[in-house]
Amino acid sequence: MRLSHKLRLLSAALAPMLALTACSGSGSSADGGGGERTKITVWSWDGTVEKAVPGFQAAHPDITVEVVNAGSSQDEYKALDNAIQAGSGVPDLVMFEYFAVPYFAVPGKLADLGELGADRLKQDFVPAAWSDVTVNGKVYAVPSDYGPSAMFYNAATLKKAGIEEPPATWEAYYEAAKKIHALGDDYYIAQDTGDIFFLLSLIWQAGGRPFKVDGTKVRIDFTDPGTTKAVAFWQKLLDEGLINTKITGWSDDWNRALNDGTLATQTMGGWLTSTLPERAPKSSGDFRVALMPQWQQGAKTGAANGGSSFGIPAAAEHKEAAFTFLEYFTHGGGLSTRVDAGAFVPNLSVLDDEEFQGKANPYFGDQKVGAVLAEASEIVGDGWQYPPFFEWARSIYGDLASPFYTTGKGSLAEVLEQWRQRCVQYGNEQGFEVS
Repeated sequence: MRLSHKLRLLSAALAPMLALTACSGSGSSADGGGGERTKITVWSWDGTVEKAVPGFQAAHPDITVEVVNAGSSQDEYKALDNAIQAGSGVPDLVMFEYFAVPYFAVPGKLADLGELGADRLKQDFVPAAWSDVTVNGKVYAVPSDYGPSAMFYNAATLKKAGIEEPPATWEAYYEAAKKIHALGDDYYIAQDTGDIFFLLSLIWQAGGRPFKVDGTKVRIDFTDPGTTKAVAFWQKLLDEGLINTKITGWSDDWNRALNDGTLATQTMGGWLTSTLPERAPKSSGDFRVALMPQWQQGAKTGAANGGSSFGIPAAAEHKEAAFTFLEYFTHGGGLSTRVDAGAFVPNLSVLDDEEFQGKANPYFGDQKVGAVLAEASEIVGDGWQYPPFFEWARSIYGDLASPFYTTGKGSLAEVLEQWRQRCVQYGNEQGFEVS
């Protein structure tokens, strides 16, 4: 069944429930009663959300949607905290990176969406994405886009190094790194200047679970077997000079290295499919996508790197109307519009669709990248947690890691231990029980 047809059927099936949801709850005129229009405000940096508004308003003429870009994620979180504290200007619907959901959910700043009917949506999302929006057994957001970790590789560069197939294991990746660097001083299999999200995805896939969260109790431990295995592996590549530690991700130098093929791979979230063509147009036709290399031959375990969701602040004025729109663009009739606009979503109705999986991508040499990323989404390891103050934690990691990457002195394990100590101190100062 074609994706667009399937989503139209899904939308039609959900319409009666959406109408019921919109009219239930507080019963105030602000949520559709009394013939008055409800205006909801949505904070989002995802441009595909706004594309769903016309169709939604046509189906729900009693609800007006205003989408506001509140800036970067950090700017948005700060503005939301300020609005909640001031007791005014709180939006009805807010975009959150997955790791930021606990920060707002644990202290009671987000509404429990289970009370609005979100639990019935669970079966249509990949389990790991739903887990990311669930805190202490309650769902506080609905997944909107996803970043399953995948390896983007320049097939032409690999072939130049005598590598016919992308490395399927991390051991093969190590051997490939040596062959690629042998092509010349500028050639590397990857770059890293302290990307905490890449390192955590490596740990995640290896079975490490350094963060354990139980309510307000948080335990941080970077010495479990999975974590130490992943960290030791990446340390070996750094020690042997097989990773470029001079080029920072998203910089002009990064673009040039991707363009000229001297940077052979990038292990990142699946969202890179949308931005790589802009950054490396000269490499069109050379890049491909593969699953992350595995720790054991034949295994299939993945991780995530990025992605976002939408939640409703507990202080929001129009929760029922906000949830009606939230369901529309993450699960209902607005989903196909966003997918067509480039959103990569964790909905099984999309990922399992033959049209989605079978579409050839010219930039990636006509590879059917949707099939690869769908599989990457469904093999993400479960049980991963972020501490409720990770927004702060990620902001200081770069400061701690920078001296190691610029001087080569010390080790990743030592950087992580320094990070752990700072996180313990900060978390306890914020009222959590952190050890």
